[in-house]
Amino acid sequence: MTPARIARPMAALFAALAIFAATALDPTAVQAEIKAGALFSDNAVLQQGMKVPVWGTANDGEKVTVKLQGQEKSATAKDGKWRVDLDALKAGGPFEMTIAGEKDTVTLKNILVGEVWIASGQSNMQWPVNQSADPKENIAGAANPQIRLFTVPRQATPEPQSDVKGAWSECDPKTVPDFSAVAYFFGRDLQKQLKVPVGLISTNYGGTPAEAWTSQKTMQATAALKDLAKNPPTKSPNSPSGLYNAMIHPLLPYAIRGAIWYQGESNAGRAYEYRTLFPAMISDWRAAWGQGDFPFLLVQLAPFTAIVRDPVESDWAELREAQLLATQVLPNVAMAVITDLGEEKDIHPKKKAPVGARLALAARAVAYGEPVEFAGPAYYQQKIDGDHIVLEFKHLGGGLVAKDGPLTGFTVAGADRKFVHAQAEIKGDTIVVSSPDVKSPVAVRFGWWNYPVVNLWNKAGLPASPFRTDDFPLTTAPKK
Repeated sequence: MTPARIARPMAALFAALAIFAATALDPTAVQAEIKAGALFSDNAVLQQGMKVPVWGTANDGEKVTVKLQGQEKSATAKDGKWRVDLDALKAGGPFEMTIAGEKDTVTLKNILVGEVWIASGQSNMQWPVNQSADPKENIAGAANPQIRLFTVPRQATPEPQSDVKGAWSECDPKTVPDFSAVAYFFGRDLQKQLKVPVGLISTNYGGTPAEAWTSQKTMQATAALKDLAKNPPTKSPNSPSGLYNAMIHPLLPYAIRGAIWYQGESNAGRAYEYRTLFPAMISDWRAAWGQGDFPFLLVQLAPFTAIVRDPVESDWAELREAQLLATQVLPNVAMAVITDLGEEKDIHPKKKAPVGARLALAARAVAYGEPVEFAGPAYYQQKIDGDHIVLEFKHLGGGLVAKDGPLTGFTVAGADRKFVHAQAEIKGDTIVVSSPDVKSPVAVRFGWWNYPVVNLWNKAGLPASPFRTDDFPLTTAPKK
């Protein structure tokens, strides 16, 4: 090899070493890119009508400026992180949002402002559109640029995470098939009614218990849940707090209107504990988001397993009662009842559109203050009158209805606590319950089975929740 041929690569090598040395001696020579959190991508929906945090990463000390809808907000990065809070935004779009550092700028396109909802839970919330009822028809008609979708990757982590992978997409036949069916149908109905953009953040994981979605801090501070918190979070999706760390914490403090929730199957065997755990989880999320008591809308468990005709104890009935109790002990919590949508042999009922529709109805009432009936008949109190019991209800929705025949699903018991089938008859706004086998009744139960066969509705077209009027010990309660 000639001296000239040797000299050229040697010169290049020395030049590279010189650049490396200069860079090492001057840390400012390498600039980290300005980055926004994953929730801030093209096609995102930002919440209208409230403060909107925007955050990301940059070099320490770097000034970052965010511009949107005529606003300009700046912050200085500290420990590699920055955050600005935009003032309340007006619904509409599409807009461009710019995030500018000292040497580079990120431009986010096709941004909408409207209503943002979290959709979380286990497999019935995860269940996709393409595996639900009428998939071809629903997918073909899914194109709606006013609805945007974001799916959080399913994982659990030992420590709380600050960001997730993912990006927003427009709702269309290509993006909707694998998206949560309940969330999609909820968002579709809500957008149609509100006529503003709707953003849906799907964060769910099949087969998981509620404690996985609750922070360690909250469980440790709740006496009845301290045993759950003894096991540290791991990468297992069933570990306490593991999903909260990986799939809820990274979303904080993205501005949202509220959350929809479909879970409970994995906690049915511990239904009594759920009476404490579930409200604690809701309060935990509300405290973490720092947006007050935002609307939290849940789906009560659907009927499942073989139909049993005789009165029995039921852990699924006890879990449904725990879900119902959450609506009574916390503000702005409402429940969609789906006793008409179960399948004996499938824990995943395929009819998800009615589920989303009932959640959207609850949202219209609870989140948006519309004067609509959003719940079926809800047991209020009983009055014992000789050999029969008179039941009173809230959420009459124009009147009580026995759908498709005489009322079914009622049982009655005397002081011996042995329930038997009962006759039930609607009289005005009340239901009178009795049985010739119980001369002195003390309590009534309605739909108290894993698979309740019931037909009490109101004239607003909504089914009644299963309930009991007694306070007898539950099968899932700790043994004394």
